[in-house]
Amino acid sequence: MKKSMTILMAAVITASLLTGCVTVDQEETTSLQTNTQSAQSEGTLAPNGTDSENLADGLDENASTDQASYTIGIGQFAEHGSLDNCREGFLAGLAEEGIEEGKNLTVIFENAQADGGTASQIATNFAAKEVDLICGIATPMAQSAYSVAMKSQIPVIFTAVTDPVAAGLANEDGTAVGDISGTSDKLPVEKQLEMIREILPDAKTIGIMYTTSEVNSESAIAEYKAAAPDFGFTIVESGISSSADIPLAADSLLEKVDCITNLTDNTVVASLPVILDKAAAKQIPVFGSEIEQVRIGCLAAMGLDYIDLGKQTGRMAASILKGEKAAKDMKFEVIEEAAFYGNQKVAKNLGITLPDSLVSNASELFSEIAQ
Repeated sequence: MKKSMTILMAAVITASLLTGCVTVDQEETTSLQTNTQSAQSEGTLAPNGTDSENLADGLDENASTDQASYTIGIGQFAEHGSLDNCREGFLAGLAEEGIEEGKNLTVIFENAQADGGTASQIATNFAAKEVDLICGIATPMAQSAYSVAMKSQIPVIFTAVTDPVAAGLANEDGTAVGDISGTSDKLPVEKQLEMIREILPDAKTIGIMYTTSEVNSESAIAEYKAAAPDFGFTIVESGISSSADIPLAADSLLEKVDCITNLTDNTVVASLPVILDKAAAKQIPVFGSEIEQVRIGCLAAMGLDYIDLGKQTGRMAASILKGEKAAKDMKFEVIEEAAFYGNQKVAKNLGITLPDSLVSNASELFSEIAQ
């Protein structure tokens, strides 16, 4: 009897213990479920138990990697300061619009070294690489780029093109001839002539050297000839076919003129130091067409800032790349305002005093000649 009672009591105690254990497990499970549901409703846990803020961060990081990226080809016709500044400004203009090299922009850059055949090869190479856009810096490069790109449906943006209409890159009303647009570095011819007359009141003849194969130069020459008589000048021109012609052409031209004014002619600008040395030896002033030419030794210019011109072009290119506008729907643009640039060192060497009326409003004056 005692043995039976002992067995019965042991069974009761065991059952009680087991029941207690089950009760505790149920309470813990209920509590865990309640805490998890609460955390999810407050947004501190994701459904799988991860931190939802971390998850959101991860999604943001993935979204940022989906940002559009672009590849462009930049073809520059010649190597000189004006066009280099244009390229620098172009990239800066793109960056201003959020398209920056090394982040979401790949740039393929080639220089034609003032050779038309090389310019065509560069454009063909860009098309083969299926770039998103081609930028042609200077008229011959822009013409080559468009000739190739029009067959491959790649948009073209140009800059430093003096006369887009004469170059066949725009219609008479400024509208595009195809999927191409850009900016013109058209010279402020009348303002330049007015400046020369103010600095050289007794001068009668102005020499201009230009490359016969560059339509931009031929257009500028025609404008100078038409406007020169209004300021009491006669234009004496000297055409060349290559840089090898420049030394002899410069010697001949300097014998006939009171001064020289320079265009944006790529072949001539690339050899400008040769012309400046010869002119300095004869004490004949050479006027530039933009800031960089004055920096390296021209007396003065009523001209353009090519970095600003490049920036303007870069902003246009950004609109094309982002799909906001098509090049074919954009008229080419021109910088309207010309600024005075003078080189006091050159003036001193020539025994010339730059008028206060020009100096007081100068955009920039140089006291040295850049090498």
